[in-house]
Amino acid sequence: MPSRPGILVKFRPAGPWRFGPDDGARDRAGVTGHSDLVYAALCQAMSELGHLPAWLAATAAAETTAVRCSSLFPFQGRVLFAPPPANLWPPPSQRLRFKGARFAPLALLQDLAAERPVREERWEVDPESACVIPSGGDAPYRMVTRTAAGVDRLTGASQVHRTAGVEFGAGSGLWCWVEFASDEARECWSPVLKAAFRWLGDAGIGGERTRGWGRSESVEFSESDTETLLLGGPAGDSNAYWLLSLYSPAASDTVDWSRGEYALMTRQGRVASGGALKRSARVVTEGSVVVAGSLPGGAAVDVAPAGHPHPVYRAGFAIAVPVPWKEVVDRPLATLTDVVVEPVEPTSVETEVPA
Repeated sequence: MPSRPGILVKFRPAGPWRFGPDDGARDRAGVTGHSDLVYAALCQAMSELGHLPAWLAATAAAETTAVRCSSLFPFQGRVLFAPPPANLWPPPSQRLRFKGARFAPLALLQDLAAERPVREERWEVDPESACVIPSGGDAPYRMVTRTAAGVDRLTGASQVHRTAGVEFGAGSGLWCWVEFASDEARECWSPVLKAAFRWLGDAGIGGERTRGWGRSESVEFSESDTETLLLGGPAGDSNAYWLLSLYSPAASDTVDWSRGEYALMTRQGRVASGGALKRSARVVTEGSVVVAGSLPGGAAVDVAPAGHPHPVYRAGFAIAVPVPWKEVVDRPLATLTDVVVEPVEPTSVETEVPA
């Protein structure tokens, strides 16, 4: 598989961040900034920087996108956390309850993908963040709730409400991976994307931006390639692909939906201009593993409401890497006619009766 160049982007938050749940409840928040949200935020930044027409032509409207982004996941120091590949998780353990973790360090996931034994003494599962963290370490984030009140200017009546968000520890934040289709695409779009991400660091990503949430003290970049960052080296031969983004299949993708280990979710939302409800879209979630004849590409889906004057794209481009796949062989129960019952010789038991 040819090398896929890209940029690792790390946001160092200046305060809480909020990714709202699908039902919009204010008292709960998510930790993952889904890839379609990242793409929508980049579209806003590109519009402010004057690059939106060229950006849409190179991505959503192109036959093959020049740039694709993963979702936003937490990091702590040099440890990058990600949702584990569903077909390899949880690893067998006598000491740790890996099943309760929703994020794990890439170093641990690389051991699983390379089929190396897991060194349990290196890790522990943090119950608050649901992350597998290095032994003796701290949680990369915690959930927080802030109280505010809306005041009616005419009557003076107030309504108190609580809003949930995520607060990151020292040295922690959020990361995403930006992959380019070629070296030419990287040379063309890398400077523009770095400017767009810096703009987003100042403007904010996610909810409650008017309160200063979602902003970053700094945005850092480092270059690598997809296999080196996510797998620690060249990928092996496999037709199973681990997803680090939401995924909407393209017409040319050859996914075998009868196999794999994947989950679906419905994405909704409203158009920024006017607030009309977008058409809902079903997507494959991060951490899923799909089986396909070749690397899945994904597509951007137009979810504009009926009669809207222009397309509204929901990005479903796949950030995917090969991981081992082992078929599960079902062994049906034998029918009663197939069961051979050996005859049992009768035995006598002598009981001594007292005189």
